[in-house]
Amino acid sequence: MDETWLYHYDPETKQESIEWRHSSSPRPKKLRVHKSAGKVLASILWYQDGILLINYLPKGQTINAEYYSSLLVQLKDILKEKYRGKVTKGILFLHGNAPAYRALATRKKLAYLGFQCLDHPPYCLDLVPSDYRLFPGLKKQLKRHHFSSDTEIIGAAETWLDRQPSEFFLSDLKKLEQGAKKCIELGGECAEQIPNLVAVACFLPGQAKDLSAPGRSFAFGCRWLELIG
Repeated sequence: MDETWLYHYDPETKQESIEWRHSSSPRPKKLRVHKSAGKVLASILWYQDGILLINYLPKGQTINAEYYSSLLVQLKDILKEKYRGKVTKGILFLHGNAPAYRALATRKKLAYLGFQCLDHPPYCLDLVPSDYRLFPGLKKQLKRHHFSSDTEIIGAAETWLDRQPSEFFLSDLKKLEQGAKKCIELGGECAEQIPNLVAVACFLPGQAKDLSAPGRSFAFGCRWLELIG
């Protein structure tokens, strides 16, 4: 589970707009452009076979525990319908450490729904599965396009997501296992030392105050392998 902004217009970065030119060529003229004010916040819940649920935050609202809990209920209903009688080991749920995720009401809802949850530590916000390929790939597809409305940008985003094969999502979850093993091998020092891997640096609930950042990664590695084994 993660969120990302979808902009009506998202320009290229300086790095993306670099051109190969001869040393004697005149310097190209570039106008300074900014992201548009029009945008939509998408909450995306996915698993090994693809997208399970996408929800768009209504204008003027914020993601709080009540809103997030409602998404969890929707997710549970989708899973029950999709895998009725097939889920035998429970559901392992991975999300970030935003306030809405850590709220007491959210934790109670997760427990009530029967989700086994692994929380993400505050020191590794950029190392989550969605930020490995899913969100970068989506944003790359939408960049430089001008969308006239929320409906148009949502349609373009969902079209791209629907076209991704199950292998696209499964490969990122497999990298979680690789990252967990690597965290154990390195004693938890995985966030900066493993470029090209999704560094799974999460800590066990209730142990955040007792573990250093590497210790949290190590604890997650052990817990993750235990749950998927």
